[in-house]
Amino acid sequence: MGTTQATQARQQRSAHSRRRELLEAADRVVLRDGPRASMNAIAAEAGITKPILYRHFGDKGGLYRALAKRHTDALLSALRAALDAPAGRRERVEATLDTYLAAIEARPQVYRFLMHPADAGHQPEQAFDVGLHSAPLLRRLGEELAKVIAERVDLGPGSEQLARVWGHGIVGMMHAAGDWWLGERPCPREQLVSSLADLLWGRLAAATDRAGGPGF
Repeated sequence: MGTTQATQARQQRSAHSRRRELLEAADRVVLRDGPRASMNAIAAEAGITKPILYRHFGDKGGLYRALAKRHTDALLSALRAALDAPAGRRERVEATLDTYLAAIEARPQVYRFLMHPADAGHQPEQAFDVGLHSAPLLRRLGEELAKVIAERVDLGPGSEQLARVWGHGIVGMMHAAGDWWLGERPCPREQLVSSLADLLWGRLAAATDRAGGPGF
């Protein structure tokens, strides 16, 4: 590697490290302030000025997308671990549902920042379109779950399309039910998990594992 390439590589590592530090500072503010987390507060937490924060992320939408990716990556990793657990299919379905609900219960302020940024009020910096920013996060979860279903479950003719229907449908159900449950707490988490699993269980219980796949 030449001197110029080595310098560029060091600069890239430094920029990546700095970006991670800024996201960690943003996380701390979001945990404290939820949807009301502001660029001013995040810059102060990171010990920098707001123009420097803008230089890294562009605007609050850019910071939001970076945080969304960070938390979605972590959630997907946890969901895959639940799906790979050495247990029966019903137990893995319940574990997957519980993993999602436990994640939003453990960090409700982060969840509200990602899914309900409009709760921040109508300040120009914070009043960005909730659908524009949160819908892609849910679509990514739906596509990832669809891949898992397609790889593991034999759904017969039209399997790939049906897997996408199921993937997005399950994510939509988890999101809507979880959002309602987190706000009202009408029942214990384990009761909600069992009830949602009952709803899913009909066709899913009857479907066979895909030949050569990892099983579901």
